[in-house]
Amino acid sequence: MNIAEITQKTEKESLLFRQIITEMEKVIIGQRRLMERLLIGLLCDGHLLLEGLPGLAKTTAVKALAATIQTTFQRIQFTPDLLPADILGTQIYRPDNGTFEIKKGPIFNNIILADEINRAPAKVQSALLEAMQEHQVTIGVNTFHLASPFLVLATQNPIEQEGTYPLPEAQIDRFMLKIKVDYPSDIEEKEIMLMFNKGVSPPQPNGVMNVPQIEAAKKTMREIHMEDKIVDYIIRIIRASRNPKEVGLELGHMISYGASPRASIWLGLASRAHAFLFGRGYVTPQDVKSMAPDILRHRIILSYEAEAEGKTTDDLIDILLERIEVP
Repeated sequence: MNIAEITQKTEKESLLFRQIITEMEKVIIGQRRLMERLLIGLLCDGHLLLEGLPGLAKTTAVKALAATIQTTFQRIQFTPDLLPADILGTQIYRPDNGTFEIKKGPIFNNIILADEINRAPAKVQSALLEAMQEHQVTIGVNTFHLASPFLVLATQNPIEQEGTYPLPEAQIDRFMLKIKVDYPSDIEEKEIMLMFNKGVSPPQPNGVMNVPQIEAAKKTMREIHMEDKIVDYIIRIIRASRNPKEVGLELGHMISYGASPRASIWLGLASRAHAFLFGRGYVTPQDVKSMAPDILRHRIILSYEAEAEGKTTDDLIDILLERIEVP
């Protein structure tokens, strides 16, 4: 299939994803970038970590996405007293017949909203690792495969530290994207205020996509053409996060650890998905630059020196993208 044919097929199938955004906009004002990232996660089978202050529609966005897709959805409110069995399930003994019965937990759904994931202790957070990486769950000696699509959409508040448990690096790396959710613009905030002042509940999103359509879109997305020079560009970005000297930058003292190989994999897939959403059958450098911050911001570990200077991972990513030559 040539690029023209892939583009034609992509244009047709991406219309349905734009329809999802239209449905989500019934309940969400602004946050277009967040909605696009949610769809990119869906296309790539990648889990997303949404970080933002309270009241920025993180939970609402995830619920709206689930409403537009004809799949199962489960919200799990993470709290300090939560146990792994509350998420995965457990074995229940039946004294009447002397056997154990498996009671599956809420993880056995297509879309999981892990609300305020950093409010649960490490053993509960770790319960998600096998499910997120291998799409399976082990209860006792039994292993169960999770249905596709399987998407964990986790939210966390970046400012409250009391009563929270920071996510371990091993788990953070399993999230495809870390999305920073920002404040709405003044026009959007006025529109939000006026909508709620009316006292009328907004119309709920309609289900516009089913599982076979999602699977077909995933297949088309992976057929999108990516030139070797784009692949090399992605590799240069990831390697520069580990050794900035390769691109002539003296930033090594600010980076303790660079991005893992998962970053290369996800940046390639995310760039294809970004091109898909905009109806293109080929990847451009701008697709890569657009997705790089969300892929890298949770995979670059800053040194104490960088933190002392008030630098953020986003600052370093911007410098890397400016310095690395675009093909």
